[in-house]
Amino acid sequence: MTLTEFFSRYPKVALGFSGGVDSAYLLYCAKKYGAQVGAFFVKTPFQPAFELADAQRLARELGVELTVLQATPLQEPQIRENPKNRCYFCKKVIFSTIVKAAKEAGYSVLLDGTNASDDVADRPGYQALQELNVLSPLRLCGLTKDEIRKHSQEVGLFTWDKPAYACLATRIPTGTPITDSLLQNTEAAEDCLRKLGFRDFRVRYLAGSARIQVPASDFPRIIAMRQSIRQALLPYYDHILLDLEERL
Repeated sequence: MTLTEFFSRYPKVALGFSGGVDSAYLLYCAKKYGAQVGAFFVKTPFQPAFELADAQRLARELGVELTVLQATPLQEPQIRENPKNRCYFCKKVIFSTIVKAAKEAGYSVLLDGTNASDDVADRPGYQALQELNVLSPLRLCGLTKDEIRKHSQEVGLFTWDKPAYACLATRIPTGTPITDSLLQNTEAAEDCLRKLGFRDFRVRYLAGSARIQVPASDFPRIIAMRQSIRQALLPYYDHILLDLEERL
């Protein structure tokens, strides 16, 4: 199946829109192939402010109405306690919120941006999407992450080289309860690194410390800027550590 065929079969769709590479390209294609599409962004403490800003910018550039919804996943014990399958419960909350709003707006088909490169066997959240009958056109059409980036660049989407980004809760180790304070500190710390010029990184929480993860190519710059980074992050953490294993 091609995306042209998909949107011919489903001409009216709602999209769970994150502002990331995949959902941005999917939104573009829905418009390109003539679908009536509504974009829905769910704002929670797990999303940093720049994700909403990117979603609003892209929706504006494509001429698509963006509906911003609110959800409070930390009210759910299964999410707040941060078990291994936390993502399942979180996706259930987020996409149930979208399903309700989309139906009220007249949409019966809901999409997400899962692509063919995503290892769904290792993603509890994908199970929640299946239970809610959410369709993943990029995956159904066999489009990989690299192909999506390439096509996005060709059509001029500013998201084409946007680094992969997982929600702020992923910075907190499984089993460590998630709090608003931990999420806010994570967002503030990552904003600091972004303002210092870093693009691809994570600041993970480790027993009161910040564990910074960057590609090996950024190690020299991290070391050279260690004092600036230390001063920026110490308001939020007891110690600042660099992960030498080069994993994000």
